[in-house]
Amino acid sequence: MPTGVSIIDFEPAHRAAFEALNAELDYEWITRYFYIEGADRQPVDNPQQYIVERGGHILMAVCDDEIVGTCALVKEHDNVYELARLAVAPAAQRRGIGWALGQAMLGKARQLGARRVEVLTISTLLPALKLYDKLGFRAASLMPEQPGDVRMVLDL
Repeated sequence: MPTGVSIIDFEPAHRAAFEALNAELDYEWITRYFYIEGADRQPVDNPQQYIVERGGHILMAVCDDEIVGTCALVKEHDNVYELARLAVAPAAQRRGIGWALGQAMLGKARQLGARRVEVLTISTLLPALKLYDKLGFRAASLMPEQPGDVRMVLDL
């Protein structure tokens, strides 16, 4: 765990921070490659309803009483989850916060009984690909109509 950083569970009071971090994520790279439709924004606009209440989980990274990162675990089906919405504020990047969030979320996936965790991303996001590889994810073929051009899976 990076010095001075703690990983905490999402609470409804964190909604604005979750949305702000994901807005940076969306507008920094997603909108360069994809069109974001209304349905794609729903988990960001209402994470309690669209992630937590559907069997998923959200973690927040806190440093100096400020939320600097987030990561979601979205329940797909049966015991398969998607690691999604991993975002770290630009000023807090390169400090191991993404790694800490990923590790903590994989621990949560195990607690929830996940047998597989998937990640969808794009091949130009080399830092993200390196992080997912370091976390143990391996390349897998894309399923029809999945966004991005890279799918990675981790069997637990």
